[in-house]
Amino acid sequence: MKVEGKNMFKINPRVQGISPKLIDLYQKVDPSTIGHMTDFGFLKGLQPLSRPIRFVGNAVTVRIPHMDSTAVHKALDLVEPGDVMVIDMSGDEQRSCWGGMVSYVAHAKQVAGVIVSGCINDVPEILELGLPVFSLGVSPLTTRILGIEGEINTTVSVCGVSINPGDLVVASDDGVFVINPKDAEQYAITAIQKQEAEIGMKRQVDSGISLASLSGAEKFFR
Repeated sequence: MKVEGKNMFKINPRVQGISPKLIDLYQKVDPSTIGHMTDFGFLKGLQPLSRPIRFVGNAVTVRIPHMDSTAVHKALDLVEPGDVMVIDMSGDEQRSCWGGMVSYVAHAKQVAGVIVSGCINDVPEILELGLPVFSLGVSPLTTRILGIEGEINTTVSVCGVSINPGDLVVASDDGVFVINPKDAEQYAITAIQKQEAEIGMKRQVDSGISLASLSGAEKFFR
């Protein structure tokens, strides 16, 4: 860990936690399929700025106090193509720490997506860039560059979920799921098997077999 400046800025090195294999696997997985297997890791409450939306990437985490987004600007120096910026606003749900200029830089650096536990602004600019963003909403009240404190690549909390630098972030129209890369492969394999099985189930439904009998729900009505 490196402490920068007179105030408390904690900057850790970027962590490459996910492999190309995991990225490829999760291109085929919907977060809602994972939702059949676990209650953990879902960033409930966040909404995409636009749909359709989908991205998979490596978490670069940022934590800021409610009003000072200095660390967000610095984190953009560290991101690499395919990263997902995950910003913890320390419980501030009214302010925006993410607007047009930071989106411009993130897009230029080929960031896969952005997660904000607060609000965003400059909506037309973000939409024009096509940068995928999840947040709690939109607000004209913004953060400022005050140089008070912040953290980069430390453990953060978004929607009650602890997220570590290098975690796998999977986002789609249904929402966002975050998982430790060490646990991710088995979930992906099971999810893909489930999604492929549903293709066969739809054929059986088309042939006249009831969904309740296929899913096992029928046994509760005997």
